[in-house]
Parts: sequence; structure tokens; C-alpha cells
Amino acid sequence: MVLRIIGICGLLLLFVSSIHAQDGDVADWPTFRQNVTRTAVLSATDITESPTLKWRFDTGGVVESSPAIVDGVLYQGTFANNLFAIDIETGAEIWHFPVGGLLRASPSVVDGVVYFGADDNRFYAVDAATGEERWQFPLGGGGEQSSPAIVDGVVYFGAFDNNLYALNADTGEEIWRFPTGAGMLSSPAVEEGIVYIGSIDRHVYAVDAQTGAEVWRFETGASIFSSPAIAGGIVYIGSDDGNIYALDAASGGEVWRFTAGREVFSSPTVFDGTVYVGAHTGFVYALDAESGVLVWQTPIGGAVFSSPAVSDAMVYIGSSDFRVYALNRADGEPVWMAGVGEKVWTSPSLVDGVLYFGSHDHFIYAVIDGEEE
Repeated sequence: MVLRIIGICGLLLLFVSSIHAQDGDVADWPTFRQNVTRTAVLSATDITESPTLKWRFDTGGVVESSPAIVDGVLYQGTFANNLFAIDIETGAEIWHFPVGGLLRASPSVVDGVVYFGADDNRFYAVDAATGEERWQFPLGGGGEQSSPAIVDGVVYFGAFDNNLYALNADTGEEIWRFPTGAGMLSSPAVEEGIVYIGSIDRHVYAVDAQTGAEVWRFETGASIFSSPAIAGGIVYIGSDDGNIYALDAASGGEVWRFTAGREVFSSPTVFDGTVYVGAHTGFVYALDAESGVLVWQTPIGGAVFSSPAVSDAMVYIGSSDFRVYALNRADGEPVWMAGVGEKVWTSPSLVDGVLYFGSHDHFIYAVIDGEEE
């Protein structure tokens, strides 16, 4: 199978190219949503034309985890029960680390260590260079876990055993745990000593990062799978009740809500006074960050589980219609669409002019501007 690049004017079949990325702002993407406030905003060289496939890597299993990229290496887990380390220039495997269950959540890479959880009820720390295990932490039942945030030597993540955990990043020793009423796939965001996370018990929680004590909670109308983004003292998050919420980070009070009408699994991105997010409606929304008023909405053909990556000019997002989209950030107009063999639930990462993402078709993709020679 080849990558099907779908331009606005038609369908173009393109084969693997040895083209290299154009010079641009080199930046790592070390964690889900790029940083611990989960804003996924970057200044980078954009892909402005229908892209060419730089490489693809067959993982042997469904890919729902999103890529972390540090120092020229991509780290990503799959349903083949392996975490892979892949050279971003060649697409060649460097190492893989096998576990006893599916890898759904995205890894985080800090100070030469890869941190991630697996459905085998364990959380792992692995040497980023060698793939050798540093430590593992046993969890209760339920399997699934959220993507971790690592701040000041502490690893924060939620799990399906109904606990939000804080572990020592060096040793894996438990510092504290905070119980919620259900499991968590929402990935924690951390700012100014507070950990924010959503739970399937319908609540958004703010927890003291040092003590694990509850600061506040906010109840929505359904389960929360979306991860919070923090910007300007506001927590933005989606809920399966069909709403996107803006909450005061200090008090948990509702600032506004926008009704999309169906589940909001996608995690918001906030940039330059605008919130970008997808929903099961098949739309990507741009909302005024202060008021929640709709700026634009763009239909993209399938339910959106992916979360957007946003640059100065573009919004990149995956869809259940087997495509990744690049939308004009100003007005939401599609600039290009890249089709693959199955659903794209992962959230794209853009580094040095190359867009990386995974698909249910078992592949991890790296695509680059089609104008490159």
C-alpha cells in the first residue's frame, strides 16, 4: 500500500521519497500535546502543499498512541505490545521494548528516559538510548492509563484503577495517589503546582502537585476522555456530554461552554486567543478563548478522536475518515488532506517540517512538503 495524497483538486498517488525536510525551526515534541500544559502550539516549518511520504514504519498492530520525538528519535507504542524507537531521518527501527499488553497512551521523554504505561497494569521507565528497563511500577486492575506529564522529577498519570499517581521519576517510588470515581484516559496537565485531569466519573479535577490533595472538582454531564489544556489561567477540556468547557484554573468555576452536540474526545489546543478542537460531529472548531463564541467550523468527514497540533499558519488533525488534514488556521479552509489505510486517532506531531502520525492500519507515517526537491 502507498500513501494516498488527496489534494483539494483531486487524488494523487505518491510513492516513498528520499526527500529530506526543509530547514526550519528544530524543536522536540517530548510528550503528548508537546508540553505539560498540553497546548500543542509550535513555531515550525509548515507543510503547505499536498505532502510526500518520507517514510512509513510497520508496527504490526493498531497505532493509537501519539508520537514523542526527542533528539532525532521517535518513540511510539502500538497494539502489537511494543514501544518502538525509530530514527526520524530513515524510518529505521533503533530498538523496541516488549510489554505484556496494548500500548494506547503516548510516551513522554525527559532526561534520556522514556515513560509510558501499558494495558498490562504496569507503568514503565526505559532508557531512551538503549531500550533497557530502568524501573516499572505495578498498578491495580483495569489496564489502560493516560499519557504522563513529568515535572520537577515527578511523573503524573491517571490509570484505570481509578487513581491519579505521582511517582519519583528516578526510582519509580510512589509519592502519592489521588482516587477518583472511575478510570482515566485523560492526560494530566500541570501548571503552577496544580495537576489538572479529567475522569470517566464525569469530573475535572485540580490536585495539589506536592501533596495530592484536591483543590477543586467540576462536574460535567458525561465521561471525560479529553485532556485539559491550560492557557491564561483557564482550563479548556471536552466532555462526552457534547460540550467544550472553559474553567477558571484557580477556582474551577465555569467561564463558558460551547455545545458541539456530540462527544468531544479530542483535546483542545489554545493559541493566540483561539481554542481549536475536534468532535464526534466530524467538525473541527475554532472558538474564541475568552467568550467561547464560534470563530469557524470545518467538516472533515469523520468522527474526530485526534487532537490538533497548531502552528502560526496551520491546524493539523487526524480523522476517522482515514485522513490527516491541514487546515488554514485563520479560516479553517482545508489546505491539503493525506489519506492512509485506516482511521487516524493519533494526534500529529510536527518537527522540523515533517509531520508524524500513526494509524489503525498499523503504520507510523512521516510526511513532508510535496514541493521539496
